[in-house]
Amino acid sequence: MDRLMTRAWVEIDLGALVRNAQRFAQAAGVPILPMIKADAYGLGAERAAGVLAPLQPWGFGVATIEEGAELRHAGVTTRILVFSPLLPNQFDAAERLELRPVLGDPAAIAAWSTRDRPWHLMIDTGMSRAGVPWRDLGPAVDAATVHPPEGVCTHFHSAELEDGSRETQEERFREAVAALPFPVGLLHADNSAAVERRAPSPYDVARPGIFLYGVGTARTALQPDPVASLRGRVVEVRVVQEGDGVSYDATWRASRAGRIATVSLGYADGYPRACGNRAYALLRGKRIPVTGVVTMDLTMLDVTDHPCAPGDVVTFLGRDGQELLTVGDVAAVAGVSPYEMLTGLRARLPRMYTGSDA
Repeated sequence: MDRLMTRAWVEIDLGALVRNAQRFAQAAGVPILPMIKADAYGLGAERAAGVLAPLQPWGFGVATIEEGAELRHAGVTTRILVFSPLLPNQFDAAERLELRPVLGDPAAIAAWSTRDRPWHLMIDTGMSRAGVPWRDLGPAVDAATVHPPEGVCTHFHSAELEDGSRETQEERFREAVAALPFPVGLLHADNSAAVERRAPSPYDVARPGIFLYGVGTARTALQPDPVASLRGRVVEVRVVQEGDGVSYDATWRASRAGRIATVSLGYADGYPRACGNRAYALLRGKRIPVTGVVTMDLTMLDVTDHPCAPGDVVTFLGRDGQELLTVGDVAAVAGVSPYEMLTGLRARLPRMYTGSDA
């Protein structure tokens, strides 16, 4: 796509994605299982899988059958684990696509065991979302004995916090694994935050997620390179007089005569509405305040003291010159999680890839 003809776009640095995976794998000291669910956190699962495959990951993690099917149809042959619980009526598709379900429900385990295909056992150690509870393994273990799992895993709910919860979950995980009446193959539990705070990993496989896509969750030496940028073009520059309101409800009013730039990007593209009157964007290497409420398709900036013309590129996420707006920066201003920020980048924005033979 011709960038000169594009009103707004998401720019994805595949080279940074690969460097982040390499950095994480080196710290973890074990094979990695990159999580590329939710279309690689909004940045493109097929492209992510393509550039990560040469690193020879243990496999890839997805959330749904449909996500696994997309990768298989794109030619991905690596192991794929489906981490969200599957219903037995989905098992035919999972087997046909050679997907490996992560199960915890006794009935689902019993149904899958008749297929003699690999699967992983999820032990719930405190997330209370999915998996067999660590305190009540009985029925699930009985079902699993028929065809033991290839791997056993758990999920940390607060690995980014220094509140002792990870240690508590790990102790529960150890107790549960020790109580299993069959040989245990692979163990995996560490996500991005766990490895950032404690490396190397004590498990057999590590599961990097948001770290791959440029978001660090802990203030440690292990930090990722930014991957995603969100950019839009100025489509109008208009003069306002003192007292003029900007955008819905006129929540911003000019304190003097000035100039307002309108950028062709809004909350329907994934730029949070809550950034209005609170966030900054980058124009010609300078921080410019977002003015008024962010609308569905357009966002306004106060460019009174800055040169600006229609066609100029505005960066809402990413780097321009020496200035950088990280996913974490923008998410904090909007009051959302970095995960929500990335996955909210909408499909109507074209993705433009750079680096790593893009």
